[in-house]
Amino acid sequence: MSRPAKGPLVGLRIVEFVGLGPAPFAAMQFADMGADVIRIARPGAEAAPPDPICGRGRSTVEVDLKNPDEAEMVRRLIDEADALIEGFRPGVMERLGLGPDALLGRNPRLVYGRMTGWGQTGPLAPHAGHDINYIAISGALAAIGTAERPLPPLNLVGDFGGGSMFLIAGMLAALWSAQRTGEGQVVDCAICDGAIQLMAMMHDMAAAGWWRPGRASNLLDGAAPHYGAYECADGAFIAVGPIEPQFFELFRKAIGLEEDAHALRADPRNWAALRERIAARIRTRPRAEWLALLEHSDACVSPVLDMKEAAEHPHLAARKSFVELDGLMQPAPAPRFSATPTEARARPRTTIALADALSKWGGRSA
Repeated sequence: MSRPAKGPLVGLRIVEFVGLGPAPFAAMQFADMGADVIRIARPGAEAAPPDPICGRGRSTVEVDLKNPDEAEMVRRLIDEADALIEGFRPGVMERLGLGPDALLGRNPRLVYGRMTGWGQTGPLAPHAGHDINYIAISGALAAIGTAERPLPPLNLVGDFGGGSMFLIAGMLAALWSAQRTGEGQVVDCAICDGAIQLMAMMHDMAAAGWWRPGRASNLLDGAAPHYGAYECADGAFIAVGPIEPQFFELFRKAIGLEEDAHALRADPRNWAALRERIAARIRTRPRAEWLALLEHSDACVSPVLDMKEAAEHPHLAARKSFVELDGLMQPAPAPRFSATPTEARARPRTTIALADALSKWGGRSA
Protein backbone atom coordinates (compact mmCIF):
# COMPACT_ATOMS: atom_id res chain seq x y z
CA MET A 1 0.00 0.00 0.00
CA SER A 2 1.46 3.34 -1.03
CA ARG A 3 2.16 5.97 1.62
CA PRO A 4 0.02 9.14 1.63
CA ALA A 5 1.67 12.14 0.08
CA LYS A 6 3.25 14.84 2.22
CA GLY A 7 4.51 18.30 1.33
CA PRO A 8 3.34 21.77 0.29
CA LEU A 9 1.71 20.60 -2.96
CA VAL A 10 -0.62 17.95 -1.49
CA GLY A 11 -3.94 18.16 -3.36
CA LEU A 12 -2.38 19.40 -6.62
CA ARG A 13 -3.23 17.14 -9.57
CA ILE A 14 -0.93 16.87 -12.58
CA VAL A 15 -1.11 14.74 -15.71
CA GLU A 16 2.34 13.98 -17.15
CA PHE A 17 2.85 12.65 -20.66
CA VAL A 18 5.96 10.47 -20.41
CA GLY A 19 8.87 11.96 -22.31
CA LEU A 20 12.60 12.57 -21.98
CA GLY A 21 14.91 14.13 -19.38
CA PRO A 22 13.73 17.53 -18.21
CA ALA A 23 9.96 16.91 -18.29
CA PRO A 24 10.08 13.76 -16.08
CA PHE A 25 12.53 15.47 -13.74
CA ALA A 26 10.13 18.40 -13.30
CA ALA A 27 7.29 15.97 -12.64
CA MET A 28 9.46 14.17 -10.09
CA GLN A 29 9.98 17.44 -8.24
CA PHE A 30 6.24 18.11 -8.16
CA ALA A 31 5.60 14.57 -6.87
CA ASP A 32 8.36 14.90 -4.26
CA MET A 33 6.58 18.02 -2.96
CA GLY A 34 3.32 16.13 -2.58
CA ALA A 35 1.48 16.60 -5.88
CA ASP A 36 -0.59 13.69 -7.20
CA VAL A 37 0.97 13.04 -10.62
CA ILE A 38 -0.44 10.50 -13.09
CA ARG A 39 1.85 9.55 -15.98
CA ILE A 40 0.43 8.70 -19.40
CA ALA A 41 2.64 6.19 -21.21
CA ARG A 42 2.35 4.29 -24.49
CA PRO A 43 1.53 0.59 -24.03
CA GLY A 44 4.70 -1.44 -23.60
CA ALA A 45 6.93 1.62 -23.88
CA GLU A 46 9.79 2.07 -21.46
CA ALA A 47 11.58 5.28 -20.72
CA ALA A 48 14.83 5.64 -22.66
CA PRO A 49 17.04 5.73 -20.75
CA PRO A 50 15.13 3.97 -17.93
CA ASP A 51 14.13 6.34 -15.12
CA PRO A 52 13.58 4.43 -11.88
CA ILE A 53 14.66 7.57 -10.01
CA CYS A 54 13.28 10.41 -12.17
CA GLY A 55 10.08 8.38 -12.53
CA ARG A 56 9.47 7.99 -8.81
CA GLY A 57 6.44 9.12 -6.84
CA ARG A 58 3.90 8.82 -9.66
CA SER A 59 1.23 6.42 -10.92
CA THR A 60 1.69 5.30 -14.51
CA VAL A 61 -1.22 4.55 -16.84
CA GLU A 62 -0.62 2.84 -20.19
CA VAL A 63 -2.79 4.44 -22.87
CA ASP A 64 -3.12 4.10 -26.64
CA LEU A 65 -3.79 7.73 -27.51
CA LYS A 66 -4.70 6.74 -31.07
CA ASN A 67 -7.66 4.83 -29.68
CA PRO A 68 -10.52 7.39 -29.60
CA ASP A 69 -12.16 5.88 -26.52
CA GLU A 70 -8.93 5.85 -24.49
CA ALA A 71 -7.99 9.33 -25.69
CA GLU A 72 -11.38 10.63 -24.52
CA MET A 73 -10.85 9.03 -21.11
CA VAL A 74 -7.52 10.88 -20.89
CA ARG A 75 -9.30 14.13 -21.73
CA ARG A 76 -11.76 13.44 -18.93
CA LEU A 77 -8.83 12.82 -16.59
CA ILE A 78 -7.31 16.16 -17.61
CA ASP A 79 -10.67 17.82 -16.93
CA GLU A 80 -10.02 16.94 -13.27
CA ALA A 81 -6.39 18.09 -13.29
CA ASP A 82 -4.80 21.35 -12.23
CA ALA A 83 -1.87 21.05 -14.62
CA LEU A 84 -0.36 19.07 -17.47
CA ILE A 85 3.27 18.44 -18.43
CA GLU A 86 4.38 17.40 -21.90
CA GLY A 87 7.77 17.42 -23.58
CA PHE A 88 7.08 16.56 -27.24
CA ARG A 89 7.98 18.51 -30.36
CA PRO A 90 5.57 21.34 -31.23
CA GLY A 91 2.44 20.01 -32.90
CA VAL A 92 2.51 16.46 -31.52
CA MET A 93 -0.11 17.04 -28.82
CA GLU A 94 -2.29 18.99 -31.25
CA ARG A 95 -2.28 16.08 -33.69
CA LEU A 96 -3.45 13.82 -30.87
CA GLY A 97 -6.32 16.18 -30.10
CA LEU A 98 -4.67 17.08 -26.81
CA GLY A 99 -3.35 20.55 -27.58
CA PRO A 100 -3.90 23.47 -25.22
CA ASP A 101 -6.76 25.04 -27.18
CA ALA A 102 -8.79 21.85 -26.95
CA LEU A 103 -8.01 21.12 -23.32
CA LEU A 104 -8.30 24.67 -21.98
CA GLY A 105 -11.68 24.84 -23.69
CA ARG A 106 -12.79 21.96 -21.46
CA ASN A 107 -10.85 22.94 -18.33
CA PRO A 108 -10.30 26.72 -18.36
CA ARG A 109 -8.16 26.69 -15.18
CA LEU A 110 -5.67 24.16 -16.58
CA VAL A 111 -1.98 25.10 -16.52
CA TYR A 112 -0.45 23.53 -19.62
CA GLY A 113 3.32 23.07 -19.20
CA ARG A 114 5.29 22.57 -22.43
CA MET A 115 8.95 21.51 -22.16
CA THR A 116 11.08 21.73 -25.31
CA GLY A 117 14.62 22.60 -26.26
CA TRP A 118 13.87 25.33 -28.78
CA GLY A 119 10.43 26.47 -27.60
CA GLN A 120 7.08 26.49 -29.38
CA THR A 121 8.05 29.25 -31.83
CA GLY A 122 11.09 30.33 -33.83
CA PRO A 123 12.98 28.90 -36.83
CA LEU A 124 14.43 25.94 -34.89
CA ALA A 125 11.20 24.98 -33.06
CA PRO A 126 10.31 21.99 -35.29
CA HIS A 127 13.81 20.51 -35.34
CA ALA A 128 15.58 17.94 -33.19
CA GLY A 129 18.24 18.89 -30.68
CA HIS A 130 19.85 17.93 -27.41
CA ASP A 131 21.18 19.73 -24.35
CA ILE A 132 24.52 20.50 -26.02
CA ASN A 133 22.74 22.28 -28.89
CA TYR A 134 20.51 24.39 -26.66
CA ILE A 135 23.35 25.61 -24.44
CA ALA A 136 25.56 26.17 -27.50
CA ILE A 137 23.38 29.01 -28.81
CA SER A 138 22.80 30.47 -25.33
CA GLY A 139 26.43 31.47 -24.76
CA ALA A 140 26.82 28.99 -21.90
CA LEU A 141 28.78 26.25 -23.70
CA ALA A 142 31.32 28.74 -25.05
CA ALA A 143 32.17 29.75 -21.48
CA ILE A 144 32.70 26.21 -20.14
CA GLY A 145 35.73 24.01 -20.72
CA THR A 146 39.43 24.33 -21.31
CA ALA A 147 41.11 27.14 -23.19
CA GLU A 148 41.33 24.81 -26.19
CA ARG A 149 37.72 23.63 -26.49
CA PRO A 150 34.24 23.78 -24.90
CA LEU A 151 33.21 20.87 -22.69
CA PRO A 152 29.56 19.97 -22.09
CA PRO A 153 28.80 20.28 -18.33
CA LEU A 154 26.78 17.04 -18.22
CA ASN A 155 23.22 18.13 -19.02
CA LEU A 156 22.85 20.15 -15.85
CA VAL A 157 22.98 23.64 -17.37
CA GLY A 158 20.50 22.98 -20.18
CA ASP A 159 18.07 20.13 -19.58
CA PHE A 160 17.74 20.39 -15.83
CA GLY A 161 18.84 23.92 -14.93
CA GLY A 162 17.53 25.80 -17.95
CA GLY A 163 14.71 23.34 -18.56
CA SER A 164 13.17 21.53 -15.60
CA MET A 165 13.69 24.25 -13.02
CA PHE A 166 12.23 26.97 -15.23
CA LEU A 167 9.26 24.74 -16.09
CA ILE A 168 8.61 24.21 -12.37
CA ALA A 169 8.90 27.93 -11.60
CA GLY A 170 6.71 28.87 -14.56
CA MET A 171 4.03 26.33 -13.73
CA LEU A 172 3.93 27.33 -10.06
CA ALA A 173 3.52 30.98 -11.11
CA ALA A 174 0.74 30.04 -13.54
CA LEU A 175 -0.97 27.89 -10.89
CA TRP A 176 -0.91 30.83 -8.48
CA SER A 177 -2.50 33.00 -11.18
CA ALA A 178 -5.13 30.33 -11.96
CA GLN A 179 -5.98 30.04 -8.27
CA ARG A 180 -6.74 33.77 -8.13
CA THR A 181 -8.36 34.27 -11.56
CA GLY A 182 -9.76 30.85 -12.49
CA GLU A 183 -7.91 31.13 -15.80
CA GLY A 184 -5.21 28.68 -16.82
CA GLN A 185 -2.60 29.22 -19.50
CA VAL A 186 0.24 27.68 -21.51
CA VAL A 187 3.75 27.75 -20.04
CA ASP A 188 6.18 27.62 -22.98
CA CYS A 189 9.48 26.52 -21.43
CA ALA A 190 12.44 26.41 -23.83
CA ILE A 191 15.77 25.12 -22.58
CA CYS A 192 17.63 27.69 -24.69
CA ASP A 193 15.71 30.51 -22.95
CA GLY A 194 16.40 29.10 -19.49
CA ALA A 195 20.10 28.59 -20.21
CA ILE A 196 20.33 32.25 -21.21
CA GLN A 197 18.69 33.21 -17.90
CA LEU A 198 21.31 31.16 -16.05
CA MET A 199 23.99 33.30 -17.72
CA ALA A 200 22.59 36.51 -16.20
CA MET A 201 25.41 36.94 -13.67
CA MET A 202 28.02 36.46 -16.39
CA HIS A 203 26.28 39.18 -18.42
CA ASP A 204 26.47 41.38 -15.31
CA MET A 205 30.19 40.67 -15.00
CA ALA A 206 30.76 41.39 -18.68
CA ALA A 207 28.88 44.69 -18.41
CA ALA A 208 31.12 45.67 -15.49
CA GLY A 209 34.27 44.74 -17.41
CA TRP A 210 34.96 41.75 -15.16
CA TRP A 211 34.51 39.06 -17.81
CA ARG A 212 37.19 38.49 -20.42
CA PRO A 213 36.43 36.72 -23.71
CA GLY A 214 37.67 33.17 -24.03
CA ARG A 215 37.37 30.13 -21.78
CA ALA A 216 39.67 29.68 -18.78
CA SER A 217 40.16 33.46 -18.61
CA ASN A 218 37.99 34.44 -15.66
CA LEU A 219 37.47 34.00 -11.94
CA LEU A 220 34.80 31.30 -12.17
CA ASP A 221 35.69 29.46 -15.37
CA GLY A 222 38.84 27.65 -14.30
CA ALA A 223 41.44 30.35 -14.83
CA ALA A 224 41.82 31.62 -11.27
CA PRO A 225 44.26 29.59 -9.13
CA HIS A 226 42.05 30.18 -6.08
CA TYR A 227 38.99 28.65 -7.76
CA GLY A 228 39.65 25.20 -9.15
CA ALA A 229 40.46 21.55 -8.52
CA TYR A 230 43.87 20.20 -7.50
CA GLU A 231 45.31 16.69 -7.48
CA CYS A 232 46.61 15.34 -4.18
CA ALA A 233 49.46 12.93 -3.56
CA ASP A 234 47.14 9.90 -3.80
CA GLY A 235 45.60 10.94 -7.14
CA ALA A 236 42.36 12.16 -5.55
CA PHE A 237 41.22 15.76 -6.03
CA ILE A 238 40.11 18.60 -3.81
CA ALA A 239 38.08 21.65 -4.83
CA VAL A 240 39.56 24.98 -3.76
CA GLY A 241 37.47 28.15 -3.70
CA PRO A 242 38.74 30.79 -1.23
CA ILE A 243 37.73 33.81 -3.32
CA GLU A 244 37.59 36.35 -0.48
CA PRO A 245 40.98 37.58 0.82
CA GLN A 246 40.34 36.47 4.41
CA PHE A 247 39.49 32.94 3.27
CA PHE A 248 42.47 32.83 0.94
CA GLU A 249 44.69 33.85 3.86
CA LEU A 250 43.51 30.80 5.83
CA PHE A 251 44.16 28.59 2.81
CA ARG A 252 47.56 30.14 2.12
CA LYS A 253 48.83 29.62 5.64
CA ALA A 254 47.49 26.07 5.85
CA ILE A 255 49.29 24.87 2.72
CA GLY A 256 52.46 26.86 3.39
CA LEU A 257 52.37 29.45 0.60
CA GLU A 258 54.45 32.60 0.94
CA GLU A 259 52.72 35.92 1.71
CA ASP A 260 53.31 37.21 -1.84
CA ALA A 261 50.55 34.82 -2.95
CA HIS A 262 48.04 37.61 -2.28
CA ALA A 263 49.79 39.93 -4.70
CA LEU A 264 50.08 37.19 -7.31
CA ARG A 265 46.39 36.34 -7.21
CA ALA A 266 45.40 40.00 -7.59
CA ASP A 267 46.85 40.12 -11.13
CA PRO A 268 45.50 37.63 -13.68
CA ARG A 269 48.85 37.78 -15.47
CA ASN A 270 50.34 35.91 -12.50
CA TRP A 271 47.59 33.28 -12.18
CA ALA A 272 49.42 30.55 -14.08
CA ALA A 273 52.50 30.88 -11.88
CA LEU A 274 50.44 30.88 -8.68
CA ARG A 275 48.49 27.85 -9.86
CA GLU A 276 51.74 25.90 -10.23
CA ARG A 277 52.84 26.83 -6.73
CA ILE A 278 49.51 25.76 -5.25
CA ALA A 279 49.51 22.53 -7.27
CA ALA A 280 53.00 21.68 -6.07
CA ARG A 281 51.97 22.11 -2.46
CA ILE A 282 48.74 20.10 -2.80
CA ARG A 283 50.63 17.21 -4.43
CA THR A 284 52.69 16.75 -1.24
CA ARG A 285 49.86 15.14 0.81
CA PRO A 286 46.99 12.70 0.24
CA ARG A 287 43.46 14.06 0.15
CA ALA A 288 42.51 12.81 3.62
CA GLU A 289 45.29 14.87 5.21
CA TRP A 290 44.27 18.05 3.40
CA LEU A 291 40.63 17.52 4.39
CA ALA A 292 41.56 16.96 8.02
CA LEU A 293 43.41 20.26 7.92
CA LEU A 294 41.06 22.37 5.78
CA GLU A 295 37.55 20.99 5.30
CA HIS A 296 36.15 22.17 8.63
CA SER A 297 37.36 25.75 8.25
CA ASP A 298 36.59 28.82 6.16
CA ALA A 299 39.36 27.96 3.70
CA CYS A 300 36.67 26.77 1.26
CA VAL A 301 38.15 23.33 0.50
CA SER A 302 36.08 20.22 -0.26
CA PRO A 303 36.73 16.77 -1.65
CA VAL A 304 35.82 16.09 -5.29
CA LEU A 305 33.62 13.01 -4.86
CA ASP A 306 32.01 10.60 -7.28
CA MET A 307 28.32 9.73 -6.85
CA LYS A 308 28.95 6.77 -4.56
CA GLU A 309 31.38 8.74 -2.40
CA ALA A 310 28.92 11.65 -2.21
CA ALA A 311 26.27 9.42 -0.65
CA GLU A 312 28.75 8.48 2.07
CA HIS A 313 30.00 11.98 2.92
CA PRO A 314 29.33 12.79 6.62
CA HIS A 315 27.65 16.14 5.92
CA LEU A 316 25.24 14.72 3.34
CA ALA A 317 24.63 11.67 5.52
CA ALA A 318 23.75 13.94 8.46
CA ARG A 319 21.27 15.85 6.31
CA LYS A 320 19.90 12.62 4.82
CA SER A 321 20.49 14.08 1.36
CA PHE A 322 20.37 10.59 -0.16
CA VAL A 323 17.71 7.95 0.38
CA GLU A 324 17.31 4.32 -0.64
CA LEU A 325 14.17 3.46 -2.57
CA ASP A 326 13.45 0.18 -4.37
CA GLY A 327 17.03 -0.87 -3.67
CA LEU A 328 18.52 2.23 -5.31
CA MET A 329 20.49 4.96 -3.56
CA GLN A 330 19.16 8.25 -4.93
CA PRO A 331 18.79 11.98 -4.19
CA ALA A 332 16.31 12.75 -1.43
CA PRO A 333 13.47 15.22 -2.07
CA ALA A 334 14.61 18.84 -1.93
CA PRO A 335 14.27 21.57 -0.78
CA ARG A 336 13.20 21.24 2.87
CA PHE A 337 9.96 22.77 4.19
CA SER A 338 9.33 23.61 7.85
CA ALA A 339 5.52 23.76 8.00
CA THR A 340 4.70 21.26 5.24
CA PRO A 341 7.62 18.81 5.22
CA THR A 342 7.96 16.42 2.33
CA GLU A 343 8.21 12.66 2.74
CA ALA A 344 11.58 11.76 4.26
CA ARG A 345 11.83 8.99 1.67
CA ALA A 346 10.63 9.57 -1.87
CA ARG A 347 7.42 7.75 -2.78
CA PRO A 348 7.79 4.72 -5.06
CA ARG A 349 6.30 4.54 -8.54
CA THR A 350 3.08 2.57 -9.12
CA THR A 351 1.04 1.36 -12.08
CA ILE A 352 -2.74 1.73 -12.29
CA ALA A 353 -5.46 1.26 -14.88
CA LEU A 354 -6.86 4.26 -16.75
CA ALA A 355 -10.36 3.61 -15.38
CA ASP A 356 -8.97 3.54 -11.83
CA ALA A 357 -7.11 6.81 -12.38
CA LEU A 358 -10.30 8.44 -13.63
CA SER A 359 -12.28 7.06 -10.69
CA LYS A 360 -9.62 8.29 -8.27
CA TRP A 361 -9.90 11.86 -9.55
CA GLY A 362 -13.51 11.84 -10.66
CA GLY A 363 -16.06 14.44 -9.75
CA ARG A 364 -14.05 17.52 -8.86
CA SER A 365 -14.75 19.37 -12.13
CA ALA A 366 -18.52 18.74 -11.94
